[in-house]
Amino acid sequence: MFKLLRIHQYIKNLFIFAPLLFSFSFTLPAFISTSIAFVLFSLMASSIYIFNDYMDIDDDKKHPEKCSRPLASGAVSSQRALTLMGILSLTVLLGSFVYSRSLFYVLAGYFCLNLAYSVKLKHIAIVDIFIVSSGFVLRLFAGSAVTGTELSMWIIIITFLLALFLAAAKRRDDVLLAARGEKTRKNIDGYNLEFINAVMVFMAGVIVVSYILYTVSAEVITRLDSPHLYLSSFFVVLGVVRYMQITFVEEQSGNPSRIILQDRFLQCTVLLWLFSFMGIVLI
Repeated sequence: MFKLLRIHQYIKNLFIFAPLLFSFSFTLPAFISTSIAFVLFSLMASSIYIFNDYMDIDDDKKHPEKCSRPLASGAVSSQRALTLMGILSLTVLLGSFVYSRSLFYVLAGYFCLNLAYSVKLKHIAIVDIFIVSSGFVLRLFAGSAVTGTELSMWIIIITFLLALFLAAAKRRDDVLLAARGEKTRKNIDGYNLEFINAVMVFMAGVIVVSYILYTVSAEVITRLDSPHLYLSSFFVVLGVVRYMQITFVEEQSGNPSRIILQDRFLQCTVLLWLFSFMGIVLI
């Protein structure tokens, strides 16, 4: 039952703290509010993971790794899983409605969007990765909703592009499995290796350019009172290139969350970016 929650995927929900980071609104009330939003969003995400696993039982049984998931392996019954999903989603929706009406709307939208994704939209090539990417943008809105922080167009654009890049990399892993005769997704016929590679290279370039434009924009320079933020872009380039190496050379892009949790190179790069970003603004 615990494995159904996919706790390791909660790392994605750290995007909820992004509005706090980029606005430099480091106050205790804002941090507590964002942390509450993080917990509620994580529990809602777990309910969606359960429903998605329920819908994918037959496909997951054919997957070399996903076949060990609780529902696909038969370790947990479908009835128990759906009961847990219902408890989690109702608790989160009621809790968020009481705590913050704005957060409730974001979570309700995320819930409905992902139900549609699990039932139908994930079977439509290209639409599936756009839905996944939209979920990351909703995480930003969740953080913004509880802190009252206004989101800039830059943070929304860069987050969406980065999520699209990671989603494409994940689909590449599915394409490789299909090439070996292990077709695990119904929409995989809408992708091939050449197309996914082109999308990833294109997205990688757009991400880097977007971040550089963000760092040199007059609005950001004025708001953060720093003309040297562009120096942090070196680590953005390094991180993107490393992820492309993992994808194209090591061919291990099937689980982005585990990659972030296990790859020391990427972890060091993210920390260096964070320290450089914070240092340039604060010093």
